[in-house]
Amino acid sequence: MKKQVHLVISGRVQGVFFRASASFCARKLGLTGFARNLSNGDVELVAEGDEAQLKKMMAWSRQGPPGAQVDHVTAEWSEATGSYAAFSIR
Repeated sequence: MKKQVHLVISGRVQGVFFRASASFCARKLGLTGFARNLSNGDVELVAEGDEAQLKKMMAWSRQGPPGAQVDHVTAEWSEATGSYAAFSIR
C-alpha cells in the first residue's frame, strides 16, 4: 500500500540545491511528488510511494545535500492520493 509523507525542512535549506538534490533522490527511490521553497526559508516536500522508500527519503532530508544545515524536519503521514505522475520542483 502506498503512502504519502509531507515534510517541512527548516535550517539552511534554500540556496544549497536542496530541491534539486531531493528530486534526484526521490526519482532514484521511485517516488512521486514535489519540493518547493517556502517564503519563511523552509523547504516543503511531499512524496508518495512505498513506505520503506519514503523512510529513506526522510532520512536523506534530515541531512540534505552538501552545504545544507538541517535544523528540524516535521513529518505528516497519510494515504497516497495518486495525484503526482513524477517528482517535480516547484
